Amino acid sequence: MKTILYAYKMTLNGGRMSDAGTHRENIKKGSLVEIVQKQHQRSGELTEGFVQRILTKSSYHPHGIKVMLDTKEVGRVKNIIEDNN
Repeated sequence: MKTILYAYKMTLNGGRMSDAGTHRENIKKGSLVEIVQKQHQRSGELTEGFVQRILTKSSYHPHGIKVMLDTKEVGRVKNIIEDNN
């Protein structure tokens, strides 16, 4: 079973809303994520893949941490997917 941690719907710390994909500490190499690529920002089309590199240097970005997937696609993390097996 997979659980999707929606960037704007993940709750932590007593029910406060948290932005999972906007904080670098939540994203690791090899994490399964959904990103929005620059050319898909208007449509909101998401691309799923495994993080190869984290490109954003700062610990926080309001639109999502920029990553490169193992397929070489680049975009900002919108969702982090956890495998609950």
